[in-house]
Amino acid sequence: MSADCCPRPRSPWADRPAGSALQLSAEERSVSAPEKILFVTGKLSVASLREVVEPIAARLGFSFEVAVPGVQVAALLHTGLLRSRLKIDAEIDRVIVPGWVQGDLEELAEYFGRPFDRGPKDLHDLPEYFGLGKRKKAALDRYSIEIIGEINHATRMPLEAVISSAQSMAAAGANVIDVGCVPGESCDRVGEIVAELRQCDLRVSVDSFDQQEVRQAVSAGAELILSCNHSNLDWVTKLGTEVVVIPDTPSDQESLDRLIDSVSAAGIPFRIDPIIEPIGMGFTRSLERYMTMRRRYPQLAMMMGVGNVTELTEVDSAGVNMLLAAICEELGIQSVLTTQVINWCRTAVAEFDVARRLVHYAVTNQVIPKHINSSLTMLRDSRLNQQTDNALNSLADALTDANFRIFAEASGLHLMNRGRHVSGENPFDVFAEVLQEQSVDAGHAFYLGYEMARAEVCRLLGKQYRQDEPIDFGVAGQLPGSASVHHDLP
Repeated sequence: MSADCCPRPRSPWADRPAGSALQLSAEERSVSAPEKILFVTGKLSVASLREVVEPIAARLGFSFEVAVPGVQVAALLHTGLLRSRLKIDAEIDRVIVPGWVQGDLEELAEYFGRPFDRGPKDLHDLPEYFGLGKRKKAALDRYSIEIIGEINHATRMPLEAVISSAQSMAAAGANVIDVGCVPGESCDRVGEIVAELRQCDLRVSVDSFDQQEVRQAVSAGAELILSCNHSNLDWVTKLGTEVVVIPDTPSDQESLDRLIDSVSAAGIPFRIDPIIEPIGMGFTRSLERYMTMRRRYPQLAMMMGVGNVTELTEVDSAGVNMLLAAICEELGIQSVLTTQVINWCRTAVAEFDVARRLVHYAVTNQVIPKHINSSLTMLRDSRLNQQTDNALNSLADALTDANFRIFAEASGLHLMNRGRHVSGENPFDVFAEVLQEQSVDAGHAFYLGYEMARAEVCRLLGKQYRQDEPIDFGVAGQLPGSASVHHDLP
């Protein structure tokens, strides 16, 4: 610890035993001295903790000490152990313990005579804990865009499969389930499908130009018909159910104007869809049509079939959904039609559910959608907490047991235990080098292989690797770790 620029006043605690529960009076504390904080951690994290805390202390103007109450890892700490083992210097003003610590910190505060605070579980989150760059957690409970999740070719699927797909979409965020029929076919099962979906308390739309199919769906409880143009205007407007009005062809916006007049005269509810076209087929022109129609009809409800872009563009769909959601939010497009047919769109509904909440929050609060929610950063994490070579070497030197620690860093894959620190780019070479000096049983070899494979995935994609802990892929889910399995070596 560096010396102060001027001598510190002698603390009245100096002659009291460490760990005393007596309280300092206000007169005993010097207002001129900076706050002194004691950080508690495990032995293996001391070097990393100092690296993280030193710039924070310099910026905020406090001094600090680090205490290790006789444990290797912070996750083993609890209040009973701290009460019996922790020794606190007389000049300490408060104590910060890792977020892993179990028990009532008020008991420790009363016993030791100074405040105890529970910090983050990950020491690299300490800058945010101290308010350096931390934002208030955004409330993403509101949105303005309705998701219509289409089940393509539902009329060709077994009823059980339709129900399962619909429930999955609804759980992912779909507000309405669209029963997609097959163009050119006429199915007598549409009414049954809609009725079963309604029995599951799901809102339903039907996607068909076949009169028989649409009438079945409406009779069974469908609330929206996709779609209406001049080919079915004469009969679809007589059903009394809301319709999606589309142009006769995507480029024929004059036909959309005429249809709006006709449907308005019929007195039924409707929303318009100028039709977004795939990239390479007029995508930008079609976006312009949405803007034109919004200026022309500022009060009309509008829908966009975003699946025309996500399904027909060979790219991970999360970013595409985010951009399309932003366009819809800013243009006041209140509903989208999407689907999950092709593999890269397998989580499209969940992605758009997050996206619509993010863009609504951003537009409403006039902020950029950054550091609000990381659910759509599926392949890469928003930030990485990398260990320096010095920190890794210090950690390796401090290890006293045979259990392996694994780190995935820019400098390579690191595997270390007592007296051994092997690193490299190739996990097979790293493991082979370990086997030259230490035998590993089959169970532990499997464990190391699984964990090193997960570490390599993180290095490839740019994700944070934490040994034994799940890898988070946002709305796509998690890759399990090995935390529930013990792999202790003698």
